[in-house]
Amino acid sequence: MKKIPQRMCLITREKYDKRDLIRVVRNKELGVLVDDSGKVNGKGAYLKKDKEVIEKAKKLKALDRALEVSIPDSIYEELLNKVNE
Repeated sequence: MKKIPQRMCLITREKYDKRDLIRVVRNKELGVLVDDSGKVNGKGAYLKKDKEVIEKAKKLKALDRALEVSIPDSIYEELLNKVNE
């Protein structure tokens, strides 16, 4: 049986299976993006797939601090769309 990697949500500070989280990544070439594959090179941060968690991350600017870069609103909109799917 294959072990599922665990990652910590930036907001809740709880560990979840990697597939239950959304990864936001910052890298030199592409800037900031939502990483669906989980394999894009760069500094990553994980958020639980939950509308309230994403809204809290935006309010507290948690991703801005974690990735050390200003996060555009379009990224948060994309995250909310992924949660609503």
